[in-house]
Amino acid sequence: MSVPNLKIGLAGFGNVGAGVYKNIQKNQHLLRERTGREFVVSRIAVRDLNKTRSVEIPAELVTTDLNDLVHDPEIDLIVELIGGIDRAFDLVKASLENGKAVVTGNKALLAERGQELFAIAEEHGQPIYYEAAVAGGIPIIKTVQESLIGNHIQTMAGIINGTCNYILTRMTEEGLDYQTALGEAQELGYAEADPTLDVNGWDAAHKAIILASLSYGCWVRCDKIYVEGIENVHREDIAFAEKLGYSIKLLAIIQLHEKTGAIEVRVQPSLIAKEHILASVKGVFNAILVKGDVVGETLFYGSGAGQDPTSSSVIADIADATALIGSNTGSGFVTHGLYGKPAPIEESISKYYLRVEVEDRPGVLAQIAALLGELDVGILSLIQPEDHNEATAPVVLMLHYAPFGIVQTAIDRIGQLDCVCESPVLLRVEDLS
Repeated sequence: MSVPNLKIGLAGFGNVGAGVYKNIQKNQHLLRERTGREFVVSRIAVRDLNKTRSVEIPAELVTTDLNDLVHDPEIDLIVELIGGIDRAFDLVKASLENGKAVVTGNKALLAERGQELFAIAEEHGQPIYYEAAVAGGIPIIKTVQESLIGNHIQTMAGIINGTCNYILTRMTEEGLDYQTALGEAQELGYAEADPTLDVNGWDAAHKAIILASLSYGCWVRCDKIYVEGIENVHREDIAFAEKLGYSIKLLAIIQLHEKTGAIEVRVQPSLIAKEHILASVKGVFNAILVKGDVVGETLFYGSGAGQDPTSSSVIADIADATALIGSNTGSGFVTHGLYGKPAPIEESISKYYLRVEVEDRPGVLAQIAALLGELDVGILSLIQPEDHNEATAPVVLMLHYAPFGIVQTAIDRIGQLDCVCESPVLLRVEDLS
C-alpha cells in the first residue's frame, strides 16, 4: 500500500546533517510503518559542492542556494543544521513565512532569537521543533513539553556540554592539566579546533536558556544569566575537591525561587558530592536532573552530542511534525505565564570552595578570616597542606551558605591583601537537594 510522501529540505550537510540523511535511508521502512509517511529528502543545501563527504548523496539533490529549499512548493519541512545565528534566522523565518514547518538543532539561534522566531511561527501557523538543540539524543524537550506538562518545574541541574565533561573527567582520573586534556579532546574530535563556546560555558548556557524558557513560559535574555566556563579550573582544585569528597562538573542550574517567584539561571564549574548520581557522569555523556512539584526527581542520561544521537533527535522531530503539517496548529512553543523575573546572580545562595595562594607566614589566616567575618561569611572547614613551596602555601576554605554577591565582594578584598600571591579561586558547592 502506498503512503503519502513527506518531502524534506535539508539545510546543512555537516556531521549531523549527514547523520540525518544516512539514518533516514537506513530506517526508511521503520519510519514508514510508524508514521504512515514516506520520508523523502528531496533537496540538500551545502556550502561547498566539491567537499569530500563521508555519506554519498545524489548530485541532483544538492544546491548551494538556501532559497532552492525555501521556495520549492513541494517541500513540506525544512531541517536547519547550518549553525550560526543571522543566516540561520533568515532561513527559518523565510521557511515559516512560506508555509513550511521547521526542525532545528541550533541552540544559539533559539537562545538569542527564539522569541522572534516563535512569534513568526505562531503568526503563520507553522511549528518549530528543536529537540536536538539540547543534550543531543536525550529527549529532554519532549519530556518537559509533554511528559511533565502537569508539573511546575522547580529545579533543573544538568551536565549539558560533553566537551567540558570529558576534559574535567580526564583531569580528575588522570591528573591532566587543563590544556593537555583540551588537546586530547580536540585530537579525538570531542572539541572543535576553536573550542571557545564549549569551554567558556556559553554552549551550555544557550541550552539552559532554552530549558528555562520552556519551563517558565517566556524567553530568558542572555544578559540575564551568569556564565562561567572551565578555563580556570586547575588540577590542584580537582585534587583538593577529591580530598573533600567532591567532584567538579560544569553545571547548568535552572531554579525557581518559590518565595519570590524569581528564576535563577546560571552555568558554572561546581563541586558536587561524589556520591551524587551526577558525579558519576563521565566522558562526553550528558545528564539532566529535573524536579517537578508532582513527579518529584527524574534523571535523563545519554549521549549529548555526536552524529547518531543528535540525528536521532532530529528524525524524531521530523516524525512529530508529520502530524501537524498543514493543520495550522501553532508554533510548538506555548507561552504560559512567567513564574517570575530572572533572579539577580548576586542574590543566589550556595556554599563555596575557596583556594588562596598566600605567603607562608604567621597572621595570614587571621587576615582572611577577618575579611570574611566582616561580611558575615562563615567558614565550614579549612585545609593547609604541609607539602608546599617554602615561600607560599595554598589555603583551601569551605565557606558556609551565603549570597554570591557578598562572597564575590569578600574575594575581591582578599585578592588585594599583600599576603595573597595569586588571584583566589572560587567555585560553588551545589548540594542539589
